[in-house]
Amino acid sequence: MAPDGNRPVPLVIQVCRSGLGRTPVTPQFLRKNSRVKLIFTLILLVAVVESAAGQSVPLPRPRPSPAAASTPDQPEPSACRLRLTAQFAIAPSLPPLDGPGECAVTDVVRLEAVVLPNGSRVALTPPATLRCEMAEAIAHWVREDVAPAAQELGAPLRSIDNYASYHCRGRNNIVGAPLSEHGRANALDIRSLRLANGKLMALTDPHVARDFREDIRKSACGRFSTVLGPGSDGYHEDHVHVDLQERRRGRSALCHWDVRDPEPPAGGAEAAGVPLPPPRPKAESRMGKKL
Repeated sequence: MAPDGNRPVPLVIQVCRSGLGRTPVTPQFLRKNSRVKLIFTLILLVAVVESAAGQSVPLPRPRPSPAAASTPDQPEPSACRLRLTAQFAIAPSLPPLDGPGECAVTDVVRLEAVVLPNGSRVALTPPATLRCEMAEAIAHWVREDVAPAAQELGAPLRSIDNYASYHCRGRNNIVGAPLSEHGRANALDIRSLRLANGKLMALTDPHVARDFREDIRKSACGRFSTVLGPGSDGYHEDHVHVDLQERRRGRSALCHWDVRDPEPPAGGAEAAGVPLPPPRPKAESRMGKKL
């Protein structure tokens, strides 16, 4: 220790004091004593290393940890999931649906609302449980076709009545029938649309503007592989079914939705307020004229 009792004496000074006594270490002295020169050089080297070790040397930055590997509970997001952003739809991801057989579905979302290009939202009431690609197709349809058509009725679209989405069952709820696309989270049933002014527009109501219903039908049949409505099979008289069923190559999409006109009131033309022609006068009897 140094005389002050706090700081250690450098190694070079300790060696010089012990080995060389009071002899000054000059360049002339080192040239005459090659052994001492070698020792002195080693001492200086050790002193430099010792001094560097005593200083705080910053460590290199830690390498970023690799991304966590995907697990069955947290798989890598699908391409659809990456496209279905909050600027397009409010559709949080759901865990895989643990249904029997083909009712076990992965890449599922809860479609709560479609975000229109102007930032307003069209809610699905209640939210629909759908396969991501089906939810994406619904969002495109609403943004690009349904909402603009509804605007022509005088008010923006605000909500869609979700009649049915995921449900593990046979077609038309018939036991033993082939699995419905609802069982694959690949279908949506819609009864009506609600506008911002509170007006309810049932898609199967013949009193709703025919042009509007025709536009919705045409756009749906252009986007989905199955569209069923009134006149299809007796099970879709009060709602419209759309899905993305995969069909064999060469089989065309199924579009069966009759856009109907209001039926005339019961009682014929009189009940409808149509005036009848005046009654014809009775012909006089020729026999009477002869009498």
